[in-house]
Amino acid sequence: MSHFVRASKYRHVYVEPPKIEGTFSNIPTSSTSGEQNYIKGNTKYAAVAVQGGGGPFVILDYTKPGRFERNVPLIAGHTSAVLDFDFNPFFENLVASCSEDCTIKVWGIPEGGLTETITEPLVDLSGHQRKVTLLRFHPTASNVLASASADTLIKLWDIEKSVEINTLAAHDQLIQDIVWDYTGANYATTCKDKSVRICDARAAKVSTVIPNAHEGARSAKLTYLGAKDKLLSVGFTRQSQRQFKIWDPRNTAAEIKRIDIDQAAGVIMPFYDDDTQLLYLAGKGDGNIRYYEFVDENPWCFAISEYRSTTAAKGMAMVPKRGLDVMRCETARLLKLTTSSVEPLSFVVPRKSDAFQDDLFPPAFSGTPSLTADQWLAGANKPPVTMDLNPAAKRPVSQSLGGGLGATPFGAAKTATPASSRPASGIAAAVAASGKPTTELETELNAALARILLLEQVIKDNGLRVP
Repeated sequence: MSHFVRASKYRHVYVEPPKIEGTFSNIPTSSTSGEQNYIKGNTKYAAVAVQGGGGPFVILDYTKPGRFERNVPLIAGHTSAVLDFDFNPFFENLVASCSEDCTIKVWGIPEGGLTETITEPLVDLSGHQRKVTLLRFHPTASNVLASASADTLIKLWDIEKSVEINTLAAHDQLIQDIVWDYTGANYATTCKDKSVRICDARAAKVSTVIPNAHEGARSAKLTYLGAKDKLLSVGFTRQSQRQFKIWDPRNTAAEIKRIDIDQAAGVIMPFYDDDTQLLYLAGKGDGNIRYYEFVDENPWCFAISEYRSTTAAKGMAMVPKRGLDVMRCETARLLKLTTSSVEPLSFVVPRKSDAFQDDLFPPAFSGTPSLTADQWLAGANKPPVTMDLNPAAKRPVSQSLGGGLGATPFGAAKTATPASSRPASGIAAAVAASGKPTTELETELNAALARILLLEQVIKDNGLRVP
């Protein structure tokens, strides 16, 4: 009897075993536990909390793997342990951190990485009354940051102006996860009360509640399925079996798909790649990573394969697509944090040709904002700006620093104050001085900045020195 095998270009994707020379080892990782993934990464750096005073965390430069040295420069400006951090998706040398000290701080990473320990942040945000547990930057609007706290509040911040945008007070138990949707109009949360909530981000109101989304007592996690306008939750049954469910936010009376995974205790961290439509499920405390391919109709997803390892993961992060080696057909890279190391796991599709494989690499997120914070707050929604991943193509350059935090991003720290009492700086100052309509001049200035950054990159690519 013949069996139908579904065709998929990703059916034979495999994980390249991490090489010792490409691994960060001997890291004294922090013993603090919580709902966070313990590691975040962008195209240049990874951030990991380490032991020590001042709530320190280390910035790992991908080009400098190896053994962790005791005198390595750190970011250490909190007064208690750091719980989570997030890299600004549009300015790669900016990272935000939150802590048990109830504050959120934004830090600037010098070009080339840290050369000395940094203790003074660029921005210092206060407003939560208990420890801040989770941070998530907005996916399309520049410098908008969401924070969740043990005070059960979710706050949105404009980090350029150092002001609080709004507060959502709709949870009465611990918030376990928060994720933005594709355009950033909404965010979804999971909570210890077992409910999933979909929230209007600008109005700070809950629009949908999915009660008892997962019956188990352990934490549930979320990811939106990119442009599909579907929400995926990962949790436990009452019998502690791990499972995931797919929800249509427009009709949440019941899930449209449920997959029971296995019987294990570790909370699963989901990572969805909208370009390949692959979902990666990595469990805390186990070494396996399962991956599924998603489609636009029933049965909605198919199991592809599973990576197995005897080394347990403490946390996991996904590297943005533009940071991958596309000429090697590397379709995903996960950073696996263990108790003392960071291992890059490359997912590769075997191809014989050395040419760029455009069927594997559609246009991907470019690292360029679609909107300013003010445009988003005024009600605009735009999808992420994408770029051609073919190295031979002209493409936008992700900004390292500038624009979003003024002309001198490594200047004195700023604390959260009412917007009316702060002088304008950077782009905001130029807009105020010009007399032109805000959106018109901001568009001109952002375009000019992009041209300057692109020119700088071209000069560097040709081996010349930038003055």
